[in-house]
Amino acid sequence: MTRSQDAEFASVFELPDFRRLLFAIACTTLASRALAVVIGYQVYAITKSPFALGYLGLVEAIPALGLALYGGHIADSYDRRSILRITLGALVVSAVAIAGVAAVSTGGLSLAALYVVVFFAGIARGFAEPAISAWEAQIIPPALMMKAAAVFSGTWLCCAIAGPVLGGASLAALGPALTFGSFATLFALAWISVTRMHTYPVIPPPVGESIWQSISEGVKYVARNQVLVGSMALDLFAVLFGGAIAILPVFARDILHVGPFELGFLNAAPHAGALLTMLYATRHPPLRHAGRNLLVAVGGFGVAMIVFALSRNFWLSLVALAVSGICDGVSVVIRRSIVRLLSPKHLRGRIASVGMVFIGASNELGALESGLAAGWFGTVRSVWAGGLLTLLIVGATAIRAPLLRHLRLDKVPITNEPDAP
Repeated sequence: MTRSQDAEFASVFELPDFRRLLFAIACTTLASRALAVVIGYQVYAITKSPFALGYLGLVEAIPALGLALYGGHIADSYDRRSILRITLGALVVSAVAIAGVAAVSTGGLSLAALYVVVFFAGIARGFAEPAISAWEAQIIPPALMMKAAAVFSGTWLCCAIAGPVLGGASLAALGPALTFGSFATLFALAWISVTRMHTYPVIPPPVGESIWQSISEGVKYVARNQVLVGSMALDLFAVLFGGAIAILPVFARDILHVGPFELGFLNAAPHAGALLTMLYATRHPPLRHAGRNLLVAVGGFGVAMIVFALSRNFWLSLVALAVSGICDGVSVVIRRSIVRLLSPKHLRGRIASVGMVFIGASNELGALESGLAAGWFGTVRSVWAGGLLTLLIVGATAIRAPLLRHLRLDKVPITNEPDAP
């Protein structure tokens, strides 16, 4: 690492609004991931039904994905700081309300109350994520975008790992009322951090443009842009067909013949691999040959999943999952930078919302696909076949999207300078 590279890395943290947004993302991720674990535990304690846990994902995904495109329109039409203040404020109120209900209830929390909190969290996510994505592009200079993307993604990953642990420990030690109160505190800290940030100008929409026209403009722009649609579709189908996280318990018990302790390590291995990638990318962002690196990373993910499917050794399976996380981490950094750097100023929120739909569909539908494919074709066969299909998708994308294949983010014209606060 040269002195100039150290200075360039540090320059990201010299941006006050970058630090404030990073802190807000960290607090929100800690609280939301912990909240998901605590609510899941409470729901299962009430119902004793795994189907009730499945419904939790749907209760959040329906408003989050259903409102995503409209949230992109709002993010491109109104002040993004105000959007985040409203969504974070709603999360504070929801957490305080459920904490109050838990404190005064003698019979425990009701199932309906828990589902309402998750539903409100999904609504907030539908508006907040497009606004955050568009705001990042306003705050960060394009030359530092990939380093910033690695820092944001690495921070999110660390908090996504720590949040469930802290949530479970808090529930066991403090009980539900104080635990939900601590989540409200984290959301409030995020709200304060966002409030201290500057406002940035938003290009007003054309006079007379309807909401449908506004939303469709973002969708059409992505569909016409080979790099954007290629990178989003590549991630969608790779995770949709190549992922196996949802059926790891089957591998642990029936194939690798290990217990819940080892299952925990199998679940953590992809996150650990991705975190290593984020730490490396903060210093050495994959700018040169970014398109080629993206294709190689997704292809490597497919190979890793094939190895994992065929492995009968716990340690080899652990390494294969860690490698899949490393490859996925490279993909995340590059795709996040592509969306930030290649989105016109007036379409930032709407393009981010389209990406959110792709990512949400790959995660939620990917879990469903993994379960159905394992039931229909067998657990092992479904995973190695999904890995092969991922490789075929990479090959088809490389052929059909030459602009993505030859993309170099170090050569992207600097047309998206950060906006003046």
